[in-house]
Amino acid sequence: MSHQRWNLLPAAPVLPAKDSGSALSPLLVQLLYNRGVSRPEDFESFLASDRSLSADPFLLPDMRPAVSRLYRALLSGETIGIYGDFDADGITATALMVQGLSLLNGNTVPYIPHRQTEGHGLTATVLKRLHEQGVSLVVTVDCGVTDVTEAKKAKKLGLDIIITDHHSPLDEVPEAVAVIDPKLGSSTYPFSQLAGVGVAYKLLQALYRSLGKEDRLDIVTDLVAIGTIADMSPPLGENRYLIKQGLKLLNERPRLGIGELMLQTRIEAGSIDAERIAWVIAPCLNAAGRLADGLTGYNLLVTDSPQEAQELAVWLARKNEERQKLTTATLARAREQVIARGLPPLLLTADNEYPMGIAGLVASRLTEEFYRPSVVVHTADTVSHGSCRSVPEFNIIEGLNRFGHLLSRYGGHAAAAGFTMPTKNLPQLEEGLAAAVAESLAGVELRPHLDIDAVLTLPELGGDTYPVTQQLSPFGIGNPVPIFLSRGVEVLERRTMGNGGEHLRMKLRQGGAVFDGVAFRLRDHLDQMADRLDVVYNLEIDRWGGRNQLRLNVLDFKGSGG
Repeated sequence: MSHQRWNLLPAAPVLPAKDSGSALSPLLVQLLYNRGVSRPEDFESFLASDRSLSADPFLLPDMRPAVSRLYRALLSGETIGIYGDFDADGITATALMVQGLSLLNGNTVPYIPHRQTEGHGLTATVLKRLHEQGVSLVVTVDCGVTDVTEAKKAKKLGLDIIITDHHSPLDEVPEAVAVIDPKLGSSTYPFSQLAGVGVAYKLLQALYRSLGKEDRLDIVTDLVAIGTIADMSPPLGENRYLIKQGLKLLNERPRLGIGELMLQTRIEAGSIDAERIAWVIAPCLNAAGRLADGLTGYNLLVTDSPQEAQELAVWLARKNEERQKLTTATLARAREQVIARGLPPLLLTADNEYPMGIAGLVASRLTEEFYRPSVVVHTADTVSHGSCRSVPEFNIIEGLNRFGHLLSRYGGHAAAAGFTMPTKNLPQLEEGLAAAVAESLAGVELRPHLDIDAVLTLPELGGDTYPVTQQLSPFGIGNPVPIFLSRGVEVLERRTMGNGGEHLRMKLRQGGAVFDGVAFRLRDHLDQMADRLDVVYNLEIDRWGGRNQLRLNVLDFKGSGG
């Protein structure tokens, strides 16, 4: 039996010879079809990821009053507060807005809240402090759309607020000069999946376009790419264009701090791609906000001092190593708790020793392994903080909406959310949310599933198969790395590898073609490995030791015919 559900995606319809898409390889057409790109006229824009994917920023809600207010602030020399968030999306968005306004001689004061002491979103005490520092206009990035009460308090202080956010709004929208969010019900913007840094970029784009200076904005696209990838926003639509432009800049002219971080993490110059951002750069930036102060990551992005860049990069790399160890230990504890409770449809685990900064990471791993919505809560005597991750069959932010009366504040989207609440309300939340999850997931097989793009033999993997798959990059949610199935593959060698032997290495053969394969975190299934297997995998390049060899990243397997 396989360890996950296998879902072979349906075959794409055969294109008539007159269609432009018929010139593409059948495999590429199938991969595009599987990602919802079914019309031949859309193939070129998806693959090219060019400017045609970038929509008019003035289609976003409240863009014109936002640009007008910003322009007035620039003309009169007002001090503009940039209120961000402590994750990589919020950090990059803050740096982007500060840099973009500074290029127009704007006076800016950045503010990134502390995760442990302030949490996500606007707080009245910080807004008051900014006002006392002479700030008359606050621009939020990656936050603010649910902060109705705080926006009212800002207005009483005489502070104008422009909100830019990408999180799901509540029924009541904050009162502000402008609320720019593609997820607002009033939005006519054609793409709703921008990251927080993407929405902030669109505000700058509108401002620069109004001033006839839009061509000068290319220098911040690196920040858009990092933040978009870090926030796991789908690399579809306009995000593809923004990521592609940012990756080009990162590889040609990385900013000082990123260049130093590349040195510390052993990323070769010119080799940055979406995967390296997701697995190396973003975790280092996030480590600052998870374990200390997100301002450190921001400082790395904006510094022009080589010495400071080196010191910050070393510190962030070390913090990320610390974060990895802490995550491993906390995950083991949380995993024990949910298994001891029999793996109910909702995995909720609470402890006063769970570090707030990594609760989301632990929840993600629980959901990934057990295919259930997960809530990891750091408890304290009076106030608790929770992070949630979910599966496609249950919208977690809608779930929290049903119990908003139990929460002090909350926000997020369908797949991920966070909240702060009185600790005394936690039992009620668990009971109510568990019932809602059980009802929604009734009849759903709670086992991770793999959507398989195509069935191939190992001999078919040679030639241009791997380059064809790379035409779809960058990859992410909504545009996953292509997954293939090969049946009846002979296992020539098998062994464990890695720290503690938690991974598998194998050599596979079929029809004269031999490939190395690696299977991460599948050691427990070694005794189920038959001599012939049906194997589900991604293709990747093994660059270990300076070689560039195609290998199989094995995601699952079962005995042939089993």
